[in-house]
Amino acid sequence: MDRIWSGLADLIWPPVCPLTGARVSGHGLFSPTAWSALTFLDEPACHVCGLPFAYPGASGSEAVHACAPCLARPPRYDGARAPLAYDAASRSLVLGFKHGGRPEWVDRFAAWMAMSAPDVLAQADVLVPVPLHWRRLWARRYNQSLLLARALARRTGHAVEADALLRRKPTPSQAGQSARSRRRNVAGAFFVAKPESVRDRRLVLIDDVLTTGATANACARQLKRAGAKSVYLMTLCRVVRTSDATI
Repeated sequence: MDRIWSGLADLIWPPVCPLTGARVSGHGLFSPTAWSALTFLDEPACHVCGLPFAYPGASGSEAVHACAPCLARPPRYDGARAPLAYDAASRSLVLGFKHGGRPEWVDRFAAWMAMSAPDVLAQADVLVPVPLHWRRLWARRYNQSLLLARALARRTGHAVEADALLRRKPTPSQAGQSARSRRRNVAGAFFVAKPESVRDRRLVLIDDVLTTGATANACARQLKRAGAKSVYLMTLCRVVRTSDATI
């Protein structure tokens, strides 16, 4: 019966590619054109923030290297990975998922995230989504970071602590803001409501996009103050600035 209803639904709402609108064989799948438009990230990369490097380090492929920004100002989190570069193609996916009411893409996104850092997930104790303020949650109807965390949990078997970290004040949108403005926006915005759920545990902080790291740093600072053993960041996308250099 489920197969019959699924077939009828496909006739009424045929599956199309989220990027191109082309017909595909199943919901959440991508057309060949869409695959070629997406920029997937891989090694070599900064072992801290995951910024991709144009070439391996001179000391050999097994060595780890940090990018110049991480050497100059180490982040509060212990490491970060994302499967996709944040560009024109991935931006339309993120905006559709985040603001366009398209949560059905979340399982595909979680699969990409899981493949980007399997070693981190293997060692993690719990997943913690970046929280939304209740006013923004009311307007958006769902927290995209929590959806990603739950989809990852279904793949990995990890627990999700949805209420461990909360946002105590509404903050302006970070879009278009400078790094300094972003840090000011989120200063004092987060607090750990359930310290016992993060104390002495290895956490994976889940968010949609890594831009300057201001939000992730603010979250990691509070989680570590509450006793977290480590905080690793996993996002769907990250901004890649070609001006960043390897040192």
